[in-house]
Amino acid sequence: MRIHIQNPPDDPAFTITPAQWAEAAARAGAPGHALSFGTTAAEFAAAIGQAEALVGDKDILRPLLPAAAPRLKLVFVTNAGLDNLAPFDWLPPGAALCNNRGTHTEKAGQFGLMAVLMLANRVPEMVTHQRAGAWHKLWGGTLAGRRLTIVGLGALGGTIAAQAARFGMHVTGVRATEAPHPDCARVVGTDVVGTGALDAVLAQTEFLVLACPLTPATLGLLDRRRIALLGPGAGVVNIGRGRLLDQDALCDALDAGHLSGAVLDVFDPEPIPPGHRIWTTRNLIVSPHTAADDPATYLPRSLEILFANLHALEAGRPLPTRFDPGRGY
Repeated sequence: MRIHIQNPPDDPAFTITPAQWAEAAARAGAPGHALSFGTTAAEFAAAIGQAEALVGDKDILRPLLPAAAPRLKLVFVTNAGLDNLAPFDWLPPGAALCNNRGTHTEKAGQFGLMAVLMLANRVPEMVTHQRAGAWHKLWGGTLAGRRLTIVGLGALGGTIAAQAARFGMHVTGVRATEAPHPDCARVVGTDVVGTGALDAVLAQTEFLVLACPLTPATLGLLDRRRIALLGPGAGVVNIGRGRLLDQDALCDALDAGHLSGAVLDVFDPEPIPPGHRIWTTRNLIVSPHTAADDPATYLPRSLEILFANLHALEAGRPLPTRFDPGRGY
């Protein structure tokens, strides 16, 4: 297969090199593909007309698409969340769109657990006192028996649920279906959410983790009303997308003391502008959209997932990480 890889022009940590490709191809037992590499629009234009597969980061590919690509069978995006590629009318007819879900699992699971541990031990509040130069003793607690709600039980949320269950937490999962999850004491499906079940879950939640994709159904999911439903002293973690929640309402709840703390990895907009209230809201820790990425493993794991999709495509099997534009994940 003729494959074109469009790399970032100035980010070596996330640039796929010929050596990385060769190592991944050897591990996958998949030599023999015809490759081209590009970093400029001209290099993309020169290759895309003959490419049967296109590989690249969503922020690199979006300005280059749509493009005349009559032979294209597969677009593999080295990201999991593809919401900013919508609408997907740029996708050539007959071409499958795949993401790299699974790449982020281990790192995101550890980050999510770390964030919950920070909230349980009141670290966001400690940081606020530190900035003020105030010696103020705060006492945290252990996780066993505490009530954690995770919205989204895919690769990210499911791993966090597994980590939390090992610490003895009572985990409630929220996702599209009510199918049981091995690490959740309870799963609430979106068909039940409409009856107010999610609201009832929030009222019983000590720690809330947002780990779901951004779709029309999840846009603004944690709005001002639902933030108010969280019990006094609850904590919030967001590793999904910034627009899953109302940032101003969250900041208001933190400033008012209704919430004890928050750890946010995603924002709207990104990067956070200078002077934005996010920077100065009390008991809020900012992670600059780095929760799920480990440069040491990101590209090798992404290439493993790409080769799994290539094998499936060649064998006529369903693609393991095919992205459904209609569902948004």
